[in-house]
Amino acid sequence: MKIRKITGLLMTVVILCMTGCSEFSRKPLNYTGTALDTVINIQIFDSHDEELTKHCQKMCEEYEAKFSRTIETSEIAQINAASGAPVEVSDDTVTLIKKGIYYCDMSDGAFDITIGSVTSLWDFKANEPVPPAPEVLAEAATHVNYRKISIDGNTVRLLDPAAKLDLGAIAKGYIADRIKEYLRSKGVRHALINLGGNVLAIGGKQSGSPFNIGVQKPFDEGGEPITSVRIKNKSIVTSGTYQRYFEKDGALYHHILNSSSGNPCNNGLNSVTIITDSSLTADALSTTCFLLGPEAGMKLINQLDNVDAIFIDTNNELTFSRNYDK
Repeated sequence: MKIRKITGLLMTVVILCMTGCSEFSRKPLNYTGTALDTVINIQIFDSHDEELTKHCQKMCEEYEAKFSRTIETSEIAQINAASGAPVEVSDDTVTLIKKGIYYCDMSDGAFDITIGSVTSLWDFKANEPVPPAPEVLAEAATHVNYRKISIDGNTVRLLDPAAKLDLGAIAKGYIADRIKEYLRSKGVRHALINLGGNVLAIGGKQSGSPFNIGVQKPFDEGGEPITSVRIKNKSIVTSGTYQRYFEKDGALYHHILNSSSGNPCNNGLNSVTIITDSSLTADALSTTCFLLGPEAGMKLINQLDNVDAIFIDTNNELTFSRNYDK
């Protein structure tokens, strides 16, 4: 059995040639740690105030304590455990759930934040992971329906008592956007925020040139980039089959799950990369477009303003959105 997990600094996107040797008189302020079930890295190029990175770390921990479905005391876990009873939550959690519903509507339920009843059955971290029993998976999938979410002010209720929220496909993007807002409020104009491969650039290099971000070649163990993207004040996020997966009995099982069947979504794609201003938007659209498939996903991107995409199919052939500037 082959198992792939994201560990250490092996991530979906690779930061390439971020700085030249002569570009800065000192090394950037660099923080690396773990939160949000992944590795986070924040580099600030125009300040060396360590209180900034300490506060960013604290922000990640506080948001994780609200949004994680696996931390029993989190607001999401409390909603999931309430068996349909109303739960009062913070403004952040209400905002994130509403953002999730927006993308559920956009995809007509292909993307669904009540996928938690299904995702809880898949354990990609296990030493010997196995797919759930088909009948168990099928039953869990009947409880995936975002239209069963009721919001009244700061009170959230799941009208299906067996439904469960999972905001993992959008939470890191939301948090990256909040960290960007904080750093900019403190005068930072050149930084890179990397939350497990969700990369968000504040400005570009101090020289005026953009950051160069590599998109990983699917299933390449060394993390070799298949292409790269030059960004300023943009976020780049990839959703791919190779980020978390295992192989058993000749079949590959990955973490991007079909909301109707509960099984991994197999539609000829290896990954979808989104480039746009908001990390939450990039996060949500990368998963949404993967679930929609290559044709419907690219059609959606080509209808949106200020959003670019790179689709990589199972032959590692690249397709770029209409307005993508190569």
